[in-house]
Amino acid sequence: MAATAKETKVHDVFESIASRYDRMNGIISFQLHKRWRKDTMKRMAVPLGAEILDLCCGTGDWAFALNEAVGPTGQVTGVDFSEEMLTVAQEKAQKKQQTQILWQTGNAMALSFPNESFDYVTIGFGLRNVADRQQVLAEIHRVLRPSGKIVCLETSQPTLIGWRQLFTFYFHYVMPFFGKLFAKSYQEYSWLQESARDFPDKETLANEFQAAGFGILQVKSYAGGAAAMHMGIKTQN
Repeated sequence: MAATAKETKVHDVFESIASRYDRMNGIISFQLHKRWRKDTMKRMAVPLGAEILDLCCGTGDWAFALNEAVGPTGQVTGVDFSEEMLTVAQEKAQKKQQTQILWQTGNAMALSFPNESFDYVTIGFGLRNVADRQQVLAEIHRVLRPSGKIVCLETSQPTLIGWRQLFTFYFHYVMPFFGKLFAKSYQEYSWLQESARDFPDKETLANEFQAAGFGILQVKSYAGGAAAMHMGIKTQN
């Protein structure tokens, strides 16, 4: 699929499922994504006053956790290319009284921020949906300050025989069925399983981080390799 076609497809998918995204995310991950994010936050040890970009922020759950960590002297900016997802995020922010978070529509492959703007850039379950991972990593590298950190939480590829086959079966058949049953969105969740199927394993992704100028600080697998956290530090200018 050409880059522009993939961008259009992903945009249309998330525009259409935005109102149901949070509920479905909990169903298809069995709520495990919350546990993974909580563990990732502990590993990040975000200091008060940090300035953070949450890229592909979706409906904002990671941005809310980051905002609590940085405190009133810090700043969290959430960027997503789906206006509908950001609308849901802003509505949730009002309810949570976290109105200091900045929300911006944007393309992860061409960020509008100046060089060296952030201490951290996070991206949760969004890197698999971009048209050009290397371009996104280059943009993240550009907007990070020296020694700034990239933190990615994403689906991965289990290697254990049996579990890998079960994982593939779940994503190929069960997840789209859940999408049809609970969200009337079979085609959209079929696309999401394709993006997870085609995403690299944790070693390959770590190599891509290093090629983009990041030193690898931590790689942590979750659920037998069904997901993984990569944390890197900007080491090259």
